[in-house]
This record gives sequence, C-alpha cells and structure tokens, in this order.
Amino acid sequence: MYEFDAKRQLPGLLDWMRAQMRSCRGKTAVVGISGGKDSSVIAALCCEAYGTENVVGVLMPDGVQPDIDYSRELVGFLHIKHYIMDIHAAVRGVLDEMERGGLEPQRQTTVNLPSRIRMCTLYAVAQSVEGGIVVNTSNLSEDWVGYCTIYGDSAGAFSPIGMYTTEEVVAIGGALGLPEKFLVKPPSDGLTGLTDEDNLGFSYHAVNEYIREGVCDPEIRKQIDAKHRASRFKFQTLPVYHNGLPMAIEDGTDYYQ
Repeated sequence: MYEFDAKRQLPGLLDWMRAQMRSCRGKTAVVGISGGKDSSVIAALCCEAYGTENVVGVLMPDGVQPDIDYSRELVGFLHIKHYIMDIHAAVRGVLDEMERGGLEPQRQTTVNLPSRIRMCTLYAVAQSVEGGIVVNTSNLSEDWVGYCTIYGDSAGAFSPIGMYTTEEVVAIGGALGLPEKFLVKPPSDGLTGLTDEDNLGFSYHAVNEYIREGVCDPEIRKQIDAKHRASRFKFQTLPVYHNGLPMAIEDGTDYYQ
C-alpha cells in the first residue's frame, strides 16, 4: 500500500525551490491567491523557502468573488504583502472588443480568458517588485487530466507541487501548519461556479488512486486516459522548427550557476 510522508518530502522540496529561485536570478515569489488548497500551500511553501518578506500574494477576483474571504484570511495568516486586483474590466474589455469587431466569444473563450488575464496580471506584478518571479500553483491530479488553461494557470517560472496529487498537497499543507479551512474547500475553477469534479465527471481521488496505485474503475479509467492524451500539448515546450542552419554557439545553463 502506497503511503505518503509529507514531512519527509519537505526538505528536498524546499531546497529545490531555493535552487529554482536562484536559477531565475529572482528574490520575490509572486503567487496568485485563490483561497483554495493549491495556492494556499504554494504561498506557505514560499514563505518557508524564501521568508515571508519575500512573498507577494495577488488576489484577482473577476468582479464579485463570493469566497474571496478565504484569500484574505490566508494572506493575513501568513503575514505576507498582498494586492487585490479586480480583473473584470480587463476581461470585459477584451470580450467587448471581440464583439465590436464582429467576433462572438465562445464558451471556452469566456471560461479561459480570466485565467489568462490573471497570469498576465501576475507577471505584471512580478516585473514591478524586486526580483519578482511567478510561482506556478498547479498539482499533478489537475495536470494529469489537463484541467488547466495553457498560458493561464499552467504558466509560471517553476512548479513546486506539479508532481504531487491533490491529497498529497493537502498533507503538505498540514505539515506546514496551515489551518484545515485552507485545505478542505472543494476545488473549483473560480469561473463557472462549478467544482473541478463537477466539470470533470469524476473525483480527484479516483485520479490519485489511478496515478499512485494503478487502481481505477474501468469506465473512469477510459475517461482519465482520454483526457490525459488529449491534453499533453499543454505541457510540451514550444515546438521550434530546426532548420539545419549552423549554430556557432551552444545553448546551455552553466551561466545561471
């Protein structure tokens, strides 16, 4: 039986996060705060890795956000500097311009645009604070079935919890001392009013058991496999055509050391 020990994971994870920040030549972790477990745990990890004085939280409601109190309480609990930026005008501005030009936004447009506007906002903040670096908040369970927006919540300089399942993220949060209320709120996209599991049609627990133990109901397995295959393009580096022309220099990362 697979067992997860969050406390044993923390030292290696925190060391890796510090190394990633150094490789980016950064200082300040910029985290989008939704009030859910992922952003809560990332914010807490960043505080542990870099110090609370080097973490900035950004709350980005799209107009009225009923659960924004979770986000406010989290930044208060962690004692991190934060900004509240309503993205509604930006989102509405793009949609209005599309309609004005004769292009009707489709459902996927209206669902994914806020996520991309949020990521643009995070990068704007990161470039306006000293050594700002955007830290990704996605987890393995979501990523495995492609439940993320490319160039939206899938973006960031590096991903600390991208190889941890939802249940493992909760355990890490507990090991960091986060109150339960920041870890048990049903995950939602914050956009459609539905939970992630409503949208997916199966539970994250089913995904997690499949990933870690290979156990899954056959019908759910088919759905998970189909979503996984269809979403791999979101996690590939940008394909670049190799034209065969000579390169006088070699690309490498030694200069970041």
